[in-house]
Amino acid sequence: MRPARVTAVLTTLLDGRAFAEKLGQGAPAVVALHGWARTRADWTSTLEGYDALALDLPGFGATPAPEPGPGAAWGSPEYADWLAAILEGLDRPVIVGHSFGGRVGVQLAARRPELVRGVVLTGVPLYKPPATGKPKLAYRLGRALHARGLVPESRMEALRQKYGSEDYRNARGVMRDVLVKVVNEDYTEQVAQIAAGPDLPVRMVWGEHDTAAPTWMPQRALETLGDRARLTVVPGSAHLLDAALVAALRSAIEELV
Repeated sequence: MRPARVTAVLTTLLDGRAFAEKLGQGAPAVVALHGWARTRADWTSTLEGYDALALDLPGFGATPAPEPGPGAAWGSPEYADWLAAILEGLDRPVIVGHSFGGRVGVQLAARRPELVRGVVLTGVPLYKPPATGKPKLAYRLGRALHARGLVPESRMEALRQKYGSEDYRNARGVMRDVLVKVVNEDYTEQVAQIAAGPDLPVRMVWGEHDTAAPTWMPQRALETLGDRARLTVVPGSAHLLDAALVAALRSAIEELV
């Protein structure tokens, strides 16, 4: 691909329900999806020189949080449907997804493979890790009593702040419900759907020391995806997009655009 001059303009999509950074001067050949609690700004170095869109996913950056669905918060399927509405107006871009954004990318590739020409994933929790035990007893007791109206919301929130993960503690409103839903998702079925569908190339670029999504996850996915997929493990890198991961991601994108 011939590198395009980068021009960054905040682009409004879907009647103001989505915001993205537009890079390059041509039609987007790459659409990038950031991780949880991150924004489109994460992709500046990775997308330099490409015609691309770096999206703010709903609930992050400039894009409003999603409205809860009928009786439930959004999970990755709803995010994938939201993304599909954007991709329908584009010419089969490559999807690049980090962590949470990769969850959405996997769902999209499984549900609507005709909308993309390839997928690049990094640091995506593709499978639920082995159980590490029950929550602390104090939290379980508080949750049970709260459900019965015997513990006030203020006390329950104090327990959440004490025992919840950093992402959980920092999430607010509907985004906390979204987080709970997506961290309990497993993508075994979606990976199998991608493997059984059209010949969609998949590139997986992983940090050697990623603890949020250990390397056994892409290795297991590779067994299902077969020859359509390739895995690059970046020595010394972890979960976030450092310079070495960015370089490897750019090489993977270049293969597919």
